[in-house]
Amino acid sequence: MSKTKSMPDVQGASDSRNVAIDKVGVKAVRYPITLRQACGGEQHTVASINLYVSLPKHKKGTHMSRFLEILNTHHHAITPAQIIPILHEMRTKLDAADAHIEMTFPYFIEKQAPVTKAKGLMDYVVTFEGAANGENDFILGVRAPATSLCPCSKEISMYGAHNQRCEITARVRFKGMLWIEDLVKIMEGAASAPVYAVLKRPDEKFVTEQAFDNPKFVEDIIRDLAVALDNEDRITWYSIESENFESIHNHNAYALIERDKRQ
Repeated sequence: MSKTKSMPDVQGASDSRNVAIDKVGVKAVRYPITLRQACGGEQHTVASINLYVSLPKHKKGTHMSRFLEILNTHHHAITPAQIIPILHEMRTKLDAADAHIEMTFPYFIEKQAPVTKAKGLMDYVVTFEGAANGENDFILGVRAPATSLCPCSKEISMYGAHNQRCEITARVRFKGMLWIEDLVKIMEGAASAPVYAVLKRPDEKFVTEQAFDNPKFVEDIIRDLAVALDNEDRITWYSIESENFESIHNHNAYALIERDKRQ
C-alpha cells in the first residue's frame, strides 16, 4: 500500500520581496447570523462579512479557508462581546499580529405607530467593526432614517414648511453593554420626528405635526445627537453624521461630528 504524499503548502512558503501586508483575507462573505436582542429574544439575519489579518514580510500568503472555519464556530448568537474572541482566534490560527472584522447586516425593530399603536418592522443597517493587535477595539454602527423639517422654511412661509427624509449614522465605542435598540432610540430622538413602517391617518397627523413643532436643520440634528451621546455614560467615542435629502433643493445637506470623550 503506497503512502499518501503530503500536498505542498504554497501559501506557507517564504517570500523574498521583503514587503509586509497590512490586511489580507476574505471579503463580502454572505453569512447567516443569529443576534441576541434587548428583549431577550433572538433575531436571524444575513451579514456581509470581511475578515482580515496582517501578513509579515517573510510569508508568501495566508490560509484563506481558516477564516471561514473560524466563522463557522461563532455564527450563533453573535453579540459585540463575541467579536473580540473571534479576532483573537483569527490571530492565533493564522499566526498574525493584527486581525480585523467588518460585519454589515439589516436589523429589524418592531415599532408601534404613535396614536393607533399599529405595529410594523423598521429595518436599520448595522455594522460591527473590530480589531485586535495587542489592544482590542470594537465599534458599533447604525444607519437610521428619520424626518427633518426646515426651520427657515417654516419661519418665512405663510403656511407649510418643506420637510425631507434624513439618514443619521452613528459609530460608537462604548463600555459595558449597549444594545442596537438603545442607540437607535437616541438617534431618532435627535430628528424632527421618527419614521415608521405602518401609519394610519391619525398617526400621519401626529407625525406631521410633531415634525412641524420640532423643526431642525442638519446642524441641529447632529448637535442634538452629540449632546445626547455626551450625556450617555456608556459611550466613550463617537463619529456621527446626518445627510438630509432635500425636497426643494437639488443637493443634500450634510454634517459630521467626531469626538473622543476619553480625552
